[in-house]
Amino acid sequence: MMSTCDVVVLLSGTGSNLQAMIDRLHGVDQPARIRAVISNRADAFGLQRAREAGIETRVLDHRTFEGREAFDAALMDLIDTFNPRLVVLAGFMRILSATFVRHYQGRLINIHPSLLPLYKGLHTHQRVLEAGDQEHGCSVHFVTEELDGGPLVVQAVVSVESDDSPSSLAQRVHAQEHQIYPLAIRWFAEGRLSLDEHGASLDGQLLGARGHLIRT
Repeated sequence: MMSTCDVVVLLSGTGSNLQAMIDRLHGVDQPARIRAVISNRADAFGLQRAREAGIETRVLDHRTFEGREAFDAALMDLIDTFNPRLVVLAGFMRILSATFVRHYQGRLINIHPSLLPLYKGLHTHQRVLEAGDQEHGCSVHFVTEELDGGPLVVQAVVSVESDDSPSSLAQRVHAQEHQIYPLAIRWFAEGRLSLDEHGASLDGQLLGARGHLIRT
């Protein structure tokens, strides 16, 4: 039996995905344990969610560092004090340096509010509506040096309704984020999910270009 997988979560905002992780993974007899939550913003509400769950928190303000490389070096040092097997980005509003990404190669994951490789970057819900797409969703992926471009783990698909606004669409996508992110973390913690030179694999099978697909 594998030992408990220690996880460090990085966030900058409200931490709704963190709350989903706490609700589904944080407790006795779970394969993953959230060891710490780190934010670059002292006022991030996600820190309060962590404290209420008894999880250690740290703040590392990027504005006090001379550039991205210096901040990322300090962030790596801080993360590594908790010796995590997995580092999870949950609304961490920083573009990470190549050095940081390489340091956590194969154990750094992110969630993005689109069906990657579509709509990398920001304002995904608005862009989907402007394009007239019939489907939207969210994607969990391993992080590589390409922004929002790492190998996909799992995607959840939602239908776009004729009367959708960016906010109504975002609400349904967020609900799916809260399902698939804890799921991906569980897979990793149980030793079922991995990344190698060939790509992401689940239960020893190479995942396809879109990862594991879930239709709602």
